[in-house]
Amino acid sequence: MFNRKKRKYTRHYDRLNAASAFNLSPEVKKSIFIIFLVALGGVSLLSLFSLAGFLGEYVNSGLIALFGWGRIIFPALILGFAFLLYNEAKEWVHGYIYVGLFFFLLSFQSLLHIFFQANPEAAVTAGKGGGYVGLFLAKIFVSVIGFWASLLVLFCLLAISLVLIFDTSISGIFGESGFFGRLFAPFYWLFNKMRGRQSAGEEGEEDEGMEELIAEEEMEFSENKEGADFNSHKVAEANGTLRQLELAREEERPTRLSRSNIRINLPLDLLSDKVGRPSGADIKISNEVIKRTLENFGIPVEMGEISVGPTVTQYTFKPAEGIKLTRITTLSNDLALALATHPIRIEAPIPGKSLVGVEVPNRVIARVGLREILDTREFRERKYNTMISLGKDVAGQAWLANLAKMPHLLVAGATGSGKSVCLNSIIVSLLYQNNPDDLKFILVDPKRVEFPVYNGIPYLLTPVITDVPKTINALKWCLNEMDRRFDVLAAAGKRNIDSYNATAKERMPAIIFIIDELADLMVTAARDVEGAIIRLSQMARAVGIHLILATQRPSVDVITGLIKANIPARIAFAVSSSIDSRTILDSQGAEKLLGRGDMLFVTAELSKPKRIQGAYVDDHEIKRIINYIKDQAGEVEYNEQITGRQKVGGIAGTGFNDGDGDDLYEEAKEIVINSGKASTSFLQRRLRVGYARAARLIDLLEEGGIVGPGNGAKAREILISKEQYAKVAEIGTAGAPLHNRAESRFNVEEVLGESSYAEASEDKEETQKEIEEDSEEFEESENEDEEGNIIDENLEIDAEEELPPVAEEEEPLKHERIKTLKQKNQESEDEETEKLYSR
Repeated sequence: MFNRKKRKYTRHYDRLNAASAFNLSPEVKKSIFIIFLVALGGVSLLSLFSLAGFLGEYVNSGLIALFGWGRIIFPALILGFAFLLYNEAKEWVHGYIYVGLFFFLLSFQSLLHIFFQANPEAAVTAGKGGGYVGLFLAKIFVSVIGFWASLLVLFCLLAISLVLIFDTSISGIFGESGFFGRLFAPFYWLFNKMRGRQSAGEEGEEDEGMEELIAEEEMEFSENKEGADFNSHKVAEANGTLRQLELAREEERPTRLSRSNIRINLPLDLLSDKVGRPSGADIKISNEVIKRTLENFGIPVEMGEISVGPTVTQYTFKPAEGIKLTRITTLSNDLALALATHPIRIEAPIPGKSLVGVEVPNRVIARVGLREILDTREFRERKYNTMISLGKDVAGQAWLANLAKMPHLLVAGATGSGKSVCLNSIIVSLLYQNNPDDLKFILVDPKRVEFPVYNGIPYLLTPVITDVPKTINALKWCLNEMDRRFDVLAAAGKRNIDSYNATAKERMPAIIFIIDELADLMVTAARDVEGAIIRLSQMARAVGIHLILATQRPSVDVITGLIKANIPARIAFAVSSSIDSRTILDSQGAEKLLGRGDMLFVTAELSKPKRIQGAYVDDHEIKRIINYIKDQAGEVEYNEQITGRQKVGGIAGTGFNDGDGDDLYEEAKEIVINSGKASTSFLQRRLRVGYARAARLIDLLEEGGIVGPGNGAKAREILISKEQYAKVAEIGTAGAPLHNRAESRFNVEEVLGESSYAEASEDKEETQKEIEEDSEEFEESENEDEEGNIIDENLEIDAEEELPPVAEEEEPLKHERIKTLKQKNQESEDEETEKLYSR
């Protein structure tokens, strides 16, 4: 009985102990401590303004005694400490930030009290200086190393604490783009503006003094000897001639870039701070599956480290000695079957390591925001302002590349794989690094949907270009600007734009020429566009002109061999076949990418393509940035001459002025368009030239978009009507193709025009008669001289001139050749007419 009661009371006692004990988890304790710090910081802040009641007076008195004037920063330190504890799990929170806060408090309090050396105790009593904390530390420093050395050491400790707190370099804090640099930027701008006005006033006074001095000298000179009038007339004439020569030279020079003197510091708050987290399969299980699958095929391996990236998880292993890598790379489909995922990419070997990597796609792809890349130490401590943000690799490391070192970039991939987002992230990352006077863009967007949002910012040289003729003119302007810059560098004795800007009073801005869809330009004006791109890619690096070309059609007629040879830096997004991957990268791999920004990046320095998940920037972020720039810059003026008619010296292989090399090109163009017929023999008859020259004219007409490509024995298609040609001739656009070949396949009536189409239908019989008459004329006089020009015997008789002797042909061969030519002309004209009626 007694034992039963004892057990009962013991049970009640254990329950009471369990209820009274606080078995809190570490997270709960941490949360309570954070809330306590927030309350303490808030009460101390309110006590500074006498808003915390009776308790606040005691808190304020204690802070005055301990910290003196430093009580002002105490609430900020406490709240900052609470903020760091709350975000302790994030990557940017490190232990040395707490150390920086501690050193900042000590050095700041010491500096506040070190100046009260006459009576430091009285300063504490009066609530001045750094309180008891500053009094204690200042006494130690002054007694050990003296006043001036203490002052220097305390300032250095304060700077070190700021470097630790902000996790950056000295230039990142005190530089132009740093915290204090941005804080005092308005004062610097005001000071420079006042200084510029003062210097302008001094120059104006000097100019006035020089004018007065010149006027006095002219008066003295006019009062001199009698022969002075004759000499003064000579000097005036010479000065006028020199002035005319200077004006003529200025007109011949390319348009110089105007300077806006606008400074824009974009805050990172304009970009979204959302951080995506990848979600993959069980890492341990996948690791075992890979090892077991390889062992089943007789490949023993030793598993290595595992890297979880935003898009894929990379499993590494080291094969046994004597195993060929080709045996491993052929097992990608078997590994995909074992892991129940697709596609799998095998990197054998990993550059710089004696390991093989298997990249398995994550179930959930993490979004890599542009702010994540721009808020890294690599970006803040950059040495150049032409760094472009690419994204994160398979290990989660941020990747940046220097565009000036590439110096050009080719971007290609299938539709919807992430090309336009990549171009936008490149543009935005460059905007964050440069002012409008240091960087200029020329944007070409044939699709008219991606780049027009950038219109109105001072970084553009000209509004966004959307049509082909203006694009060709802009390329020609770049060629002229490149030549002008080379002349300036040669006159200054500099090798490149960096060395010139280091010493020049007026800096040369870098020019980035971005084309969003290269295929549209190559289809309509391949010769002009390719020639300009090749020349710029070969020579424009030294003068700060860079090309970024993007296309969604990675074929050899768009990405030609010459373009690839001069642009080694390339980005390949997801493509449909390994052939497209080889066209872009000269290697396979892009066909196994996942899309949505998954890319392979290769440069001349990388031995193998690097897999990167591209940085993402959405439309709302771009609009916020553009609106911020417009608010800072105000109204801007663009240079309309860039897209106007340009003159470029004819250079072999560039496509410019090739048509002007033949005097008969324009005449041949008019004949073909007005007659509706295009063939080598037809031009031979009408222009009285030889076969070689007529064939060259046909080639030039094809390159100029006048006629379609040859199709065996069928007649060439005329791609422009008389009305269209008349309009183009009135506009006179330089370098503009007269017709888009892609449109000629749909409606012949639209291409030729209703009148031409009707005439072709009505004049079918007349066309047959013309062919017979032309053939008879050709039969009567068909001799050629050594240069290939046809000699008309009737014209020779009328002119009564002797022409060069011509080798006579044998009569059977001559009649046989005429008969064959006549038959070919008959067939081509019949097929052309039949083609018109069938369509």
